[in-house]
Amino acid sequence: MSEVPLLLSIAGAVATITLNRPSAGNTIDLPLAQALVQAAIRCDNDPALRCVVLTGAGKLFCGGGDLASFAAAGEQVSAFLSELAGTLHMAVSRLMRMNKPLLVLVNGPAAGAGLSLALAGDIVLAARSAHFTAAYGAVGLTPDGGMSWLLPRLVGMRKAQEMILTNVRVGADEGERIGLVTRAVDDTALADEGARQAALLAASATGAIGRARALLLESYGGSFEGHLERETRSIAASGGTDECREGVGAFLARRKPDFQGVS
Repeated sequence: MSEVPLLLSIAGAVATITLNRPSAGNTIDLPLAQALVQAAIRCDNDPALRCVVLTGAGKLFCGGGDLASFAAAGEQVSAFLSELAGTLHMAVSRLMRMNKPLLVLVNGPAAGAGLSLALAGDIVLAARSAHFTAAYGAVGLTPDGGMSWLLPRLVGMRKAQEMILTNVRVGADEGERIGLVTRAVDDTALADEGARQAALLAASATGAIGRARALLLESYGGSFEGHLERETRSIAASGGTDECREGVGAFLARRKPDFQGVS
């Protein structure tokens, strides 16, 4: 029986998206990219979900694009890659712009578009056995999935150049040191730490988190004064929400806020 390319499970306010082609290293073919778009849209549009987790099944997080499908496209490979990358990009954009946090659990090696997916997270926890490789140059390709935009912003231009142009492998501990991932954890602790972090995010003021995510995405795209105006509008909008009323009320009453209990 063929593998279902992606699994979506929901537990309370947390949705978990699992790349599920372990026999192929969770490499991305068109069915997986399409399934990822569908899962991202559902997670984005479900107001009951307050945190989304992205991880991989098996030993790899994601080995990048499915090179066998590239070869099978033959003379139509350019059109195929346009469709594949365009589909993946719809999923990445939706995951990065949804009004709730994205937690990525890198359970194993991430290469190519797998590295791009890891970079998209707000919080990224990596198993210590994981490592990261851009990989595109080794097969005569250039980055997709947002890598060439995100990577230099996270690790600096010089390190991004080294990773993309030389395909140097970066381990999980080095990834933490240079800002590629939030934290490296022992392999045996990844699931428990991921569950703890997801619960923490789901209990947070996710509406405010969503607006903060938007501000961070826009922070490189305009003038400083223009960004100050966006911050003014965002904090003013946040101040009128039930989340803010609950947070301020809880602070003044010296109690823990219940953000999940507000609309």
